[in-house]
Amino acid sequence: MAWSCWARLCSREVLSGRRSRGHRFTLYAQQRNGFKRVPQKTEPRKPDQETGSKPYRSSLSPPVQETIFYTSSPSLKHLVKPFFFTVGFTGCAFGSAAIWQYEYLKSRVQNYFDEARADWMDKLRPQKNGDFRKQVNKWWNSLSEGQRTVTGIIAANVFVFCLWRIPSMQRTMLAYFTSNPASRVLCSPMLLSTFSHFSLFHMAANMYVLWSFSSSIVSLLGREQFMAVYLSAGVISTFVSYVSKVTTGRFGPSLGASGAIMTVLAAVCTKMPEAKLAIILLPMFTFTAGNALKAIIAMDTAGLVLGWKFFDHAAHIGGALFGIWYITYGHELIWKNREPLVKAWHEMRSKSRGKGSGGSH
Repeated sequence: MAWSCWARLCSREVLSGRRSRGHRFTLYAQQRNGFKRVPQKTEPRKPDQETGSKPYRSSLSPPVQETIFYTSSPSLKHLVKPFFFTVGFTGCAFGSAAIWQYEYLKSRVQNYFDEARADWMDKLRPQKNGDFRKQVNKWWNSLSEGQRTVTGIIAANVFVFCLWRIPSMQRTMLAYFTSNPASRVLCSPMLLSTFSHFSLFHMAANMYVLWSFSSSIVSLLGREQFMAVYLSAGVISTFVSYVSKVTTGRFGPSLGASGAIMTVLAAVCTKMPEAKLAIILLPMFTFTAGNALKAIIAMDTAGLVLGWKFFDHAAHIGGALFGIWYITYGHELIWKNREPLVKAWHEMRSKSRGKGSGGSH
């Protein structure tokens, strides 16, 4: 009964966050002085892309112009470097997470008695009423492990959001905190754009979904594995977006955490497909998590095929597919095979500690 209520509560929060437009938004690069548009006659356009159409404007994204369709798109060689970056970063993320978990468990055992002694001494000290630090610690301890885990991610997103408000940082933000396969900088924006939001509503919606799902996903994967999955999902979803843009010839910059959050949504919905979901404003309408995930993927697929411009649907689909694959197969193939790496790290640490002890005598 408790599991059913917990699943229902988490699922309702998930869907409400998704319906709050927790999406990855697509920006459209503004034409700079000194550059000319590609002549209209050299590139056939659809009726909705004629010369008379107005540039897309939205309060959710910087005031930039409509996407330019180039007559000759970058070749596939432009995707080679992002591909190797995606593979390398993903491997490093999971390897670092495995070592992080090892070090955490080791330090937890070593510090067990020190923590017990500190708690005993704290009880003997006179308690201060109204101590701000004590209130903060009490609030922090009241959070679940998942909520404490995503607090750092949310703080990073808020910091990057504040950088967007600095006029002198605009060019740097567009270059490094938006992803675009036509840009001169390809790899670092694949990760940095995952923490980048120009609109307060965009950031708030994404962070609400992440906060709502944090307890569920961290309870399924653990803190270290979740961080590896989340960061890898941001890079993988951006790479899928790159492939889509190179294929279609649409090179507008994108930003937002929606690709990574779609991985979290897909993983939880795949793990609990029969959980009942409901819209926060319409609680009388319920449906299963599995059906909700199918509807989300179908909507993003339609947006990708029909060329909808408001969202980066390719990044959504890439994140969702990665979440489904990882919770179904990836956990067994990657995380449960981390033992050789952990053993190698343990042996290296033991040898270095032995050399240090030998040199001190």
